[in-house]
Amino acid sequence: MLCRAPVAELGERTPVEDPAHWAEAEFSTVRLCDPRLKRRLYAIALDFFDNCAKNVPEACGSRAKTIAAYRFFQNKEVGMDVILDAHTEATTERLKKQRVVLAPQDTTILDYSTHPMTEGLGPINGAEDHALGLILHDTVAFSEDGTPLGVLDAQCWARDPEDRGKSRRRKQLPLEQKESAKWLRSLNKVAAIQKLCPETTLVSIGDREADIYELFKAATALSGPQLLVRVGKGRNRRVEQKQLFSHMASFEEAGTLKLNIPRSGSSKAREATVEIRFAPVSLEPPKQESGSEPLKLWAVYLTETKTPDGITPVEWMLLTTVPAESFKAAQKIVEWYSVRWGIEVYHRTLKSGCRIKTRQLGKAENLETCLGIDMVVAWRIFHLTMLGRETPDLPCTVFFDENEWKALCVYVSKNPDPPDKPPTLKEAIFMVAGIGGFMGRKGDGFPGTETMWRGLQRLETAAEMYWIVNKPGIPPPKSEYP
Repeated sequence: MLCRAPVAELGERTPVEDPAHWAEAEFSTVRLCDPRLKRRLYAIALDFFDNCAKNVPEACGSRAKTIAAYRFFQNKEVGMDVILDAHTEATTERLKKQRVVLAPQDTTILDYSTHPMTEGLGPINGAEDHALGLILHDTVAFSEDGTPLGVLDAQCWARDPEDRGKSRRRKQLPLEQKESAKWLRSLNKVAAIQKLCPETTLVSIGDREADIYELFKAATALSGPQLLVRVGKGRNRRVEQKQLFSHMASFEEAGTLKLNIPRSGSSKAREATVEIRFAPVSLEPPKQESGSEPLKLWAVYLTETKTPDGITPVEWMLLTTVPAESFKAAQKIVEWYSVRWGIEVYHRTLKSGCRIKTRQLGKAENLETCLGIDMVVAWRIFHLTMLGRETPDLPCTVFFDENEWKALCVYVSKNPDPPDKPPTLKEAIFMVAGIGGFMGRKGDGFPGTETMWRGLQRLETAAEMYWIVNKPGIPPPKSEYP
């Protein structure tokens, strides 16, 4: 079933040509029959973005809007899939403008243990830990430069409390009864989107948890998206009757590459010099697939040459359906895999910036609906942060309306008269990050998502005050969504 050719169900509706705001641009194709529900979705998304890191009542701003938001989350016609499908259709239009789109998928745990009254949550840790929450497995699209383009797929579920100890029986269970099937479902969704973007190459990317033989098998059967996965040593993958790592280590190095390793826990970010080896391989099937033919793939093997004391050296084994026929092609595959870290930044933005774990709703399914909006808001914050690096000279009006950029300039400069010309996107981003705590020193580089979401909160307050002072008696534009 998972290897079957996908049916393109997305892209059946045409988005509005001249959206009034970003929420309408992202959700205009949402499958909601009642137009009032669509307007409510716009209002909640705008409020959540303008007041990220605040709880639902604080973000909505009034008792009436808060009650309406809770009713929206409880509505049976609305769900996370309904909300995100509209956003994915908007994302697909952005994908069509790219030559290559990287689609890393990853799993994150949402801990709601502080909300014991929420129905439908499940265990998220081992049997000795009674923490409750939800599991989120999502796929986010990135450009080759690392700019997030949108969410392509999201699977959210609560584990069954009666299924504790299921991991010990994993070898006896078929794939469709394991959580591992999430990787194939995501690949299938990427394949469906690939059909809508025939001129764009989509590459599904996974870490060592995605090292599943069935995933490689499905990728070679599907026509369209490529697959790139980091292999774990514990899987004992074999090619030509030899262990994969030993086989690749026998090749001469093709060249070296400097790799930026991001900060992880107490380990600081650093630059590593790695040797690259690459070769075509025939991946042998595991014992349970003994009747299958070997899969034709490409392997790219990275090993670090010199490592600082106390630091574990880099050793990556990448298996891919993308041909690596030269050192330049192998280097490009390594660069593509490095973009996978972006989804971890996205998850951090989702949890810390949007503070999704503080949402208090009566049922898990209502939490999922709210999560659908928060995921798009988190993407927009991340997108704004990265867009300033990719296109710094664009006018800031691509993201900020007139009232916002003028309020920003007045707030930062302490001059009551805003400039006649809007600042560039880079200038505006640095100003927003500055009021969010970004120091902007010589070695600080570009601001990150954390200072951006803090700055956006303060900008919302400044923009509201600027509107009140300059247009007394006129309600802000958002009030059209009661």
